[in-house]
Amino acid sequence: MLYDVTLKIGYDYPDMADVGRHLVRLMPADLPGEQRAIAGVMSVRPQPQERIDRIDFFGNRVTELFFDQPHESVVFEVQARVECLTPGPQFDMSPSLTGLADEIWAYRNVGPDSPHHFTGPSDRAPIDRRTTGYARSVIDAKASTLENVTAINRALHRDMRFDPDATTVDTPMLEAFERRHGVCQDFSHVMIACLRGIGVPAGYVSGFLRTIPPEGEERLEGADAMHAWVRAWCGSETGWVEFDPTNAVLAGEDHIVVARARDYSDVAPVKGVLRTAGAHSSSQAVDVVPVA
Repeated sequence: MLYDVTLKIGYDYPDMADVGRHLVRLMPADLPGEQRAIAGVMSVRPQPQERIDRIDFFGNRVTELFFDQPHESVVFEVQARVECLTPGPQFDMSPSLTGLADEIWAYRNVGPDSPHHFTGPSDRAPIDRRTTGYARSVIDAKASTLENVTAINRALHRDMRFDPDATTVDTPMLEAFERRHGVCQDFSHVMIACLRGIGVPAGYVSGFLRTIPPEGEERLEGADAMHAWVRAWCGSETGWVEFDPTNAVLAGEDHIVVARARDYSDVAPVKGVLRTAGAHSSSQAVDVVPVA
């Protein structure tokens, strides 16, 4: 599936900012066999005094920006064309959870995709008895790892309610879990905590999701948004499989990957520091348009 992606993120400061440094992860990834980044450009206003484009440890495209001139706003704009390849059928060759623990122990690689980076707690996805207990109530000890991850994916969709007003980007994962509502970031962090709690390596995926308007209605510009989902390591044969607990589906050709890592803190679309006063305001608009 071929898509044109357009993104605009803006930040307005009540008082002039005179210096700022940011890390930006907004460009769609180029993933051999999964996703092809055909063309893309990211523009920034005002012009930064320093810009460095590089690849981080997990293989994500990241841009470092430095501003040392007074500015009252910053706008990031992305235009990209991406081809998402249709996933093949998912054959279950995963071991049981006991067998998975043996395979993790035997894994002798610490590269970016190594399951060892995704087993322990992280800033946004702590391992807690509440999420671990929930996961254990859902799984079947006799089932395969892939079957158990699928069961947790479906259970969270059933038991949690999507509510765009319930949380903010800084809401702790456990708060969203206790209240059983939140946005895609919350669903993803809860699922990651559930999986790590039962011994399944799990990570966070940041990207875009193509949305389809109701039948008979026109698609609205800017109606799409950045999305988040989960990847789980289901053993050396099955490898990494991506799940979308917000929608209770496997990630497919409607999911466009931007970055993959341990949790949101690793792949926040924009993060940094600046010198100003007062709280800033932000806006976001995304279009994911299929290309005929």
